[in-house]
Amino acid sequence: MSAVNDSAPSESAARPGEAVIQLDVALTVVFALTAVFAAVSFSTFAQWVGAITALVLFFVGVAAFAWSFWNAVQRSRTDEIGVAQLYLLIGDPIPAGVRRVMNGALTVQVLVAIATTFARPNGPDGSPGSSLALGFLVPMLGFGLNGVWAAYHGDFPPRSHDPAGPIGQTTDHG
Repeated sequence: MSAVNDSAPSESAARPGEAVIQLDVALTVVFALTAVFAAVSFSTFAQWVGAITALVLFFVGVAAFAWSFWNAVQRSRTDEIGVAQLYLLIGDPIPAGVRRVMNGALTVQVLVAIATTFARPNGPDGSPGSSLALGFLVPMLGFGLNGVWAAYHGDFPPRSHDPAGPIGQTTDHG
């Protein structure tokens, strides 16, 4: 008989939506590495790597945001879902561990964007602006993936039904 309890799942394996959480963390690390590489090296190659990474992550975030919004709207027919709960993961429907990791990734995205943009505010030729400013688009990834997690795994309360029914309908059956 084994002394290890194999039936007890680990905390991370037991979390719903673990794939979304891991994707958010992994893509945040990719962004941080490429943005710091671009800011430190500031070569043309490094700037292209940073810019392309930021744009790809932005478009992934836009797609995730749209997908999460669509699914949240469908779910809102039966559940009370708030926008702040959906994209900022606040309130009781979201477990504290999920909120901490995913909002932490969003915070890192914002801080890396600020730090790398202001580290190199001018282009290599001294003109104002650099490709590193594209990093400000990346937090859309965090908002989108937060929404995906919440739309599929948030424990939202059931919608309270209005006894008056939909607008324009009467419920008088008398």
